[in-house]
Amino acid sequence: MSESDVTPDGVQGARPGRQAPTGARAGRRRGRRGRGEQPMVPEAEFSSYYGEPVLNKPTWQPLDIAGYLYLGGLAGASSLLAAGGQATGRPGLAAPAKLGAAGAVSLSLAALVHDLGRPGRFLNMLRVFKVTSPMSVGSWLLAGYAPLTLTAAATEVAGRYRLLGSAATAAAAVLGPAVATYTAVLLSDTAVPSWHEGYRELPFVFAGSAATAASGLALAAAPTAQAGPARRLAVLGAALELGAFRAMKRRMGLTAEPFEAGRPHLLLRAAEVLTAGGAVLALFGGRDRRLALAAGAALLTGSAALRFGVFHAGVASAEDPKYTVVPQRERLLRE
Repeated sequence: MSESDVTPDGVQGARPGRQAPTGARAGRRRGRRGRGEQPMVPEAEFSSYYGEPVLNKPTWQPLDIAGYLYLGGLAGASSLLAAGGQATGRPGLAAPAKLGAAGAVSLSLAALVHDLGRPGRFLNMLRVFKVTSPMSVGSWLLAGYAPLTLTAAATEVAGRYRLLGSAATAAAAVLGPAVATYTAVLLSDTAVPSWHEGYRELPFVFAGSAATAASGLALAAAPTAQAGPARRLAVLGAALELGAFRAMKRRMGLTAEPFEAGRPHLLLRAAEVLTAGGAVLALFGGRDRRLALAAGAALLTGSAALRFGVFHAGVASAEDPKYTVVPQRERLLRE
């Protein structure tokens, strides 16, 4: 060792042309020689500028937009039940399903227009058709679907033009699944973390929720002797909704936290209990009219609670910056 390797205070320094090891590498070298401890740097905690959210939270009104999500699902799935009842000779099932679909889609459009502020804004969305925009596709879908359901309901009430009514019912049933689920794609297409990260399973969650809502309406309004398809749809819809929602939360990781706290947790827990309970009543209630009414009320309420819970969870995730930044960091580390 030469004098150049010793600092003025007598401590060995780095040799010329070599960089002294620092950080974790230096700690590992010192650890191998038995001298010193590896330095531990605490993980940095994220804090946004002045504690403000990274994203602007959605300005949509809960009653308008969550109601729009719920009523659209109810309408789309009711059209399927209406077509099924019509095809299998169950007029007692088909009639309330047709009326339910027409009423639900009308209220859904009213809620959307109310949130937009004036009807002209909805009409402006029909000026172009953009297949890559869920909002554009959804607007055109509603514009085509709503007249079909209204035609089916009007001919049912009037008791005339049966052929036209049957054709409108069948056409509405073709569009029904898309109407019931496109709102899930619409939410997932936003930057809101708890909506965006659920893009794989959320359409299935909304499909199941739509099925339980439509079957709930049919169980409450149709004669029990003709409500067999509604009972079966209730069980299938509940299984799809609950199973897909749990799978979604497991896969989402951190961004699933807003579903488990505060108002969203209460709403989603109520949705789970009501949907499961309504499906059980529908399955084992048989032709007991009181049980059918109880099952219908539980399924309708459970489906609404799910839509409102998902809506409020998304708003909560947009307000907390960690749900935006931490998943982005994790994705960068995996790349």
